[in-house]
Amino acid sequence: MSESSNKTDRRIIRSKGALKDALLTLMSKKPFTSISITEIVVEANYNRGTFYSNYESKEALLDDILDELIQKLLLAFRAPYEKNEVFRINELPAKSVMIFEHMFENASTYTTLMKSDVLPNLREKMFTALKKISQEELIHTGSEIDQELLSIYSIHALLGLVLYWVESGFKHTPSYMQDQLVQIINWRPTVVHTVVRPKNKP
Repeated sequence: MSESSNKTDRRIIRSKGALKDALLTLMSKKPFTSISITEIVVEANYNRGTFYSNYESKEALLDDILDELIQKLLLAFRAPYEKNEVFRINELPAKSVMIFEHMFENASTYTTLMKSDVLPNLREKMFTALKKISQEELIHTGSEIDQELLSIYSIHALLGLVLYWVESGFKHTPSYMQDQLVQIINWRPTVVHTVVRPKNKP
């Protein structure tokens, strides 16, 4: 690759990064639907020409942010099993669960998105991506449970946990969340005690 091509590539990466940061900064202050392209380029210290040479719309810019985040999320999700032909869940070491590390490393981005009007879009993208690789890469055997239903149940449970953690302001450490998730996965209660409620007095 020529030196001029390298400079062009670096310039594109730099301008895209600045535009992404600008949009996230603005989204921390106001709804995405209220943000204009002019505001984005002013915040990024670029012009509209630079914006349109990289993205056709602010929605395309947002999609780029979300897609990049989802790709990192998938890498973290795969970490415990990607090098194993057989994935033994009951032997899963907590430190191999990287999804919480990923969320924590991108805490600012997730916090901004979670508090914004694009949260439904983020949730949908996360669920769809995780469900897809779960069904394609994790094959459960020895059970009559519908694999699609199992996948949907598991992914919703995982997303509910990690998104609650973000909403809580990361009240626990990643290592604590790793350990708790492994315990939850391996917990198989057969008896649950109920609290007897007093009967209503007439």
